[in-house]
Order: sequence, then C-alpha cells, then structure tokens
Amino acid sequence: MLLKDKLSNWLLKEQDNAIRFLQETVQEASTTGNEASVQNMIAKKLNEMGLEVDMWHPDGEELAKHPYFCASRTNFSSSPNVVGIWRGKGNGHSLVLNGHIDVVPEGDLNQWDDHPYSGKIIDGKLYGRGSTDMKGGNLSLLLAIQALKETGTTLDGDLFFHSVIEEESGGAGTLAAVLRGYTADAAIIPEPTNMKIFPAQQGSMWFKLTINGKAAHGGTRYEGVSAIEKTAVVLEAVKALETKRNQRITDPLYRDIPIPVPINIGKISGGNWPSSVPDTVHLEGRIGVAPHETLEEVKRELGDYLSSIQDEWLLEHPVSVEWFGAQWLPGSIDTDHPLMNTLIKNYEHVKKERPIIEASPWGTDGGLLSQAGNTPSIVFGPGVTAVAHYPNEYIEISKIIEAAEIIALTIYDWCGGSN
Repeated sequence: MLLKDKLSNWLLKEQDNAIRFLQETVQEASTTGNEASVQNMIAKKLNEMGLEVDMWHPDGEELAKHPYFCASRTNFSSSPNVVGIWRGKGNGHSLVLNGHIDVVPEGDLNQWDDHPYSGKIIDGKLYGRGSTDMKGGNLSLLLAIQALKETGTTLDGDLFFHSVIEEESGGAGTLAAVLRGYTADAAIIPEPTNMKIFPAQQGSMWFKLTINGKAAHGGTRYEGVSAIEKTAVVLEAVKALETKRNQRITDPLYRDIPIPVPINIGKISGGNWPSSVPDTVHLEGRIGVAPHETLEEVKRELGDYLSSIQDEWLLEHPVSVEWFGAQWLPGSIDTDHPLMNTLIKNYEHVKKERPIIEASPWGTDGGLLSQAGNTPSIVFGPGVTAVAHYPNEYIEISKIIEAAEIIALTIYDWCGGSN
C-alpha cells in the first residue's frame, strides 16, 4: 500500500480521537501565565507517541540578555516549554514543526454565542478561543507525526516538535527553544493561513509617539498651540510614510495584499480639560517590517521621517518616538527552496489543486527561527485569520485532517525514511 493511502486510512480511523484531544486542549484556557496544564497534556501525548520529551521553564533573566528577546514578563515559572524529539538515523534533513500554545484573552463574553473555551462542534467546526490560533494547527502537526509513527515509518533526519509559550507577545518561547539547541535545516509553522503557503512573513514593532503643544486657556486658544491639531499633521505624515514604504515593495508575493507593511495607529490619548488648549497627545501604534528590512532600519526611517515634518512648530518641538512592547522579526525562505517544492508537491498530491502562495500579512515565530536559529521557515496551516482573536473563534475539522496529511508526507520526503 502506498504511504499516502496508509496515512489517509490512519487519519480517517483516528479522527474522532484526535478531535476529542483538540477539544480538551481548547478547553484549557492557556492565556499568558496559564500554560502549564495544557503543556502537561502535550508532553503526555508526546510520550505516548514514543518521542523524547524535553519540558522546561525558560530562564527569563537569561533570555532578556538576548537582543531578540521580547515578552510581557521574565518569570516563566508557570509556563513551561515542551519539545518532542524524533531522532532519525542521522543521514537526512532535519525539520522543526513549531506551534504556540498560548492564546489571547477571550474578550467580552457577551459577544460569544457559547463559553469561549467550550470546544463545541457545530457543522464540522470546532469552536473556542485558540482553536484556529493555533491549537488546531498544532493538532495537525501531532497527527502528522503520530500517523507516520503508527504506520511504521522510520526517519533519516531528526524531527523536532515545538509547543511554545509567549508567541502572542513576541516569541520568548521559540527563542528559548532555539537557544536550547532545537533548530533544524528548515521549519513549518501551522498558523491559520487558510491552507495558503506563506514563504515570507512580515515583522512588526510597537511604538509610542508624543506630540507636544503649548497649553493656554480655551478662551484665548490663539495664545497656545494645540497638540491635538498638531497630531492631525503627524497622522498625515504617518499615512504618507506608509504609502512611501509600501511603494518600494515589488515582490509578487505581496501582489494581492493591499498594504504589505501597514502602519497602524491603535490608541490615542491627550488633553485634560475642555476649556484648556491640550499640550500633550500620545499615539500608540504598530509598524510592519518587510522581510528585506531590519528592525533598526525601520526605527531609523520612522524617526527621521517624523523629525523632518515641514511644520514650523514640529520642527522646533520634534515628535518623540519610543519603542515598547511586542515585536516580531520578519522572515523568509526562497520560493524555490527544496522544502517549498516538497510542500507544494504534497499539497497538490492531497488537494488535487495548486496552492495559493503569498506573503503573510502578520508576524509569526518564523522570523525568530530564521534569524536567531538559522532555520528558514514556511507558514502553512488550517484555520483562518478572519476568526483569530475574535469572538466565536472556530476551525474546520476537515482542514486539520488535510493539513496533517500534507505535512506528514512532507516530513517523510524532507527528512527521508522508509515505511
């Protein structure tokens, strides 16, 4: 029997058990600082599958010394990382399968039709926070490994399964795995791409702008300078810079993305009294970083652009730029990389159609794997971004199974082996 047929039959037979396991993991609210319970479930699963398991609490103080460290905390005593290892014979390519276990908070409960961690199944969709971002993708990885194991496969190259923490605030879990030595010749990350293949991922950074004016009484506002009015000038400049930056991007992977590297202003605060001219406004936002750019280059460009705004007041009182909070490194893999060719071939073999190949509209841990771990990464998985971080998040069960089969065949071809 062909390997594809063996895998298809195994996945069909085991689908119900697999979905029950996904329900159990979704029912664990693994928000930041609450990952231990679900990670214990993952470690137990990996042990049952016959993999070596390394479970540890990252040393936040050590991680904080790394230039790429970014996290909301340095104490990971309640948040273990888990890596499963399938040792190959030593004469094949190695591969990382990387998935994050942390989820964003559920938000306003009134906007959910059911409990946010219900794991309820309706019309072939499993609902719950983290189902699409990205516990469903993680299940595809686990199913791919288990299907190969239980159909008698041996691998030539080493395979590493990462179940990491802290992706949602900058990737400290993946950085910890990289620094512990769990890198490879390439990686697959099953973020919710709707089964598209992303060989390039933008990075991003958070920033804070401070616009200063001059306070005065509202009745004589002409004696002051309104920071709110100057903010309007700054917002126009930010929009112009966004246009300039995106006009430089000619990579066809971005052809169908309206704004490849957006600059988003997500928070504004300023002024303190209706009858006073406001003297300070704060803006907080996010700037996208293209794969060919460095974080430092983007920081310099934003700072230089804002300091050169042609406004007499702002030239004398420049906008202050502060970088804070989350950041994601950009990453890319050559579109003709052997792993890309292998994944495309197996996608076509399973789906009987050509995949859509484009750039990711958001950041992933692929940038860290690529830049800190020298592990070029492809993002490909079930789930859709449109419901990630939203109320009533869900994932289509059929897509999880399809992704698992495609990834299993890709592991076999990439790492080499026998069945």
